Amino acid sequence: MIDWDLAVRIASRFAGTYPLEGTYHADLLAREAPGIVAEAAQMVEAETRLASVGVPEVAVVTRKQWAESNVSVFSKLLAPAEAAIKKQNPLASRVVAAEMGAVLGFLARKVLGQYELVLPGDDTNGDVVYLVGANVLSMERSNQFRPHEFRLWIALHECAHRLQFVGVPWLREYFLELVGELVASAVPEPGRWARVMADVRRANEEGEPLIGETGLFGLFASSSQKDLLERVQALMSLLEGHGHVVMDRIGRRELASQRRMAAVLKQRRKDPRTATFLRISGLEMKMRQYEQGERIVLAVEREAGWETLDRVWASPDSLPTLAEITDPDQWLRRVAS
Repeated sequence: MIDWDLAVRIASRFAGTYPLEGTYHADLLAREAPGIVAEAAQMVEAETRLASVGVPEVAVVTRKQWAESNVSVFSKLLAPAEAAIKKQNPLASRVVAAEMGAVLGFLARKVLGQYELVLPGDDTNGDVVYLVGANVLSMERSNQFRPHEFRLWIALHECAHRLQFVGVPWLREYFLELVGELVASAVPEPGRWARVMADVRRANEEGEPLIGETGLFGLFASSSQKDLLERVQALMSLLEGHGHVVMDRIGRRELASQRRMAAVLKQRRKDPRTATFLRISGLEMKMRQYEQGERIVLAVEREAGWETLDRVWASPDSLPTLAEITDPDQWLRRVAS
């Protein structure tokens, strides 16, 4: 089994703490958060014309709690592949745990918010909008943002993701089926671990990403699984790009400081320490994919209007392929012609 306790310990060590955690500032944010999320949800629903279902739980968490929650999610998603991976290489559980812990610990210092959908067989409520209190407080204080505007802007992004999954009836099950297929097929064939470790050592020596565009799953995926990986990548690119466009569009209209907030966050990603980690971990490639997702949303709207973009939610067959993400005209010819 993957050593999830090790992943949590490493993530907690990387995440660190923030002086205002546990103070009245954090308590005030926690009290205000449900109202802010409710306000954002109404704006997103009006903007996207997707219908919301139910009311999400809202939780303001520490960096450590965010990392622990994500380790828990990964443990459920990867459960089908754990035994087979360990059988092939007893050290695999610690290698995967250490890599995941380091990445999640780094992200725990950066992530401002997150939407967590309900997983199959989950004994928790699910449908949670998280705000990472330490990071929200740190960003708004260090940049002198207006607290309500900044918090609402972050909530807009997470509410956009929530509405994608609850407002498109088939999307949640489709996404979970894709992830389930990916996990089930990602058990490495004999000898793959040795090749993976050799590739990781070579990448480290040459300063290349340790994890490529396909993430952790891509380390072990065979060529026959490429199509499945590309479908997951294309969907994630679309969802993230759509969320960014909705967030920024409402923000420009409703929030006086939206442009400055967006500029600060964009500059933060260019910080040398952040950029180096993103490059080594492979997350830099993920960021480029999300930017491509934003470009296809804007390109389709520009060429054919927002109503045409709504066709993307009609069925799984209407989703753009990875090739169409980078060439929106292909998607328009296939779906909108």
